[in-house]
Amino acid sequence: MNIHAISAIYRFEMARTGRTLMQSIVSPVISTSLYFIVFGAAIGSRIPQSHGISYGAFIVPGLIMLSLLTQSIANASFGIYFPRFTGTIYELLSAPVSYLEIVISYVGAAATKSIILGLIILATAGLFVPLQVVHPLWMMLFLVLTAVTFSLFGFIIGIWADNFEKLQVIPLLIITPLTFLGGSFYSIDILPPFWQTVALFNPVVYLISGFRWSFYGLADVHVGVSLAMTVMFLAVFMAIVAWIFKTGYRLKA
Repeated sequence: MNIHAISAIYRFEMARTGRTLMQSIVSPVISTSLYFIVFGAAIGSRIPQSHGISYGAFIVPGLIMLSLLTQSIANASFGIYFPRFTGTIYELLSAPVSYLEIVISYVGAAATKSIILGLIILATAGLFVPLQVVHPLWMMLFLVLTAVTFSLFGFIIGIWADNFEKLQVIPLLIITPLTFLGGSFYSIDILPPFWQTVALFNPVVYLISGFRWSFYGLADVHVGVSLAMTVMFLAVFMAIVAWIFKTGYRLKA
């Protein structure tokens, strides 16, 4: 494996974050802080505790997951789309760098940025509400798995998209609504039985449920199911990426 190539691409992508610090880090943190202020303080003060936890603290895992999903996709999709847009992708494909090394570099950088952002938001949340992390190792496991999984998804979107508008379609019209409806701001236990069943078809429910369990030891679905679903999503996206490079989809135009 060409470690030097992986390191070069990885460092280049991480350096881009430093050049766009306001957009990459500051803006998502401010946006999430506004959620804490509006939902946690203004609305949360009028809502009773959920499962013995203050509402402001209850929504923290969901808000972190919301930022993690959207930023993982955005970082990875733009990271691979921009070389396609400028034409430098062909230099990369003709270099002595394997497809696996390309994926590791771009996905690894996108996941790293998202994990850093998630930890910053977690620290920021501690300024607004009292937090506890009952299972810190599980919390990091879900954080890393989710970041890598949706960075792979973002990589796929970056290959599929043929303009900048398409980079935003799936995150804005699919991922964000699914996250809001996946228990970010409530437990699906409060829904009527029919809608609880419908909610279980939302894949984001399993991600948020497992992540919230790592904080407070409570979940809408069993943590083993959440972990299994997360690994399954990871395997599916890995298979799609492998197919893209095997067939040259959108790479040999």
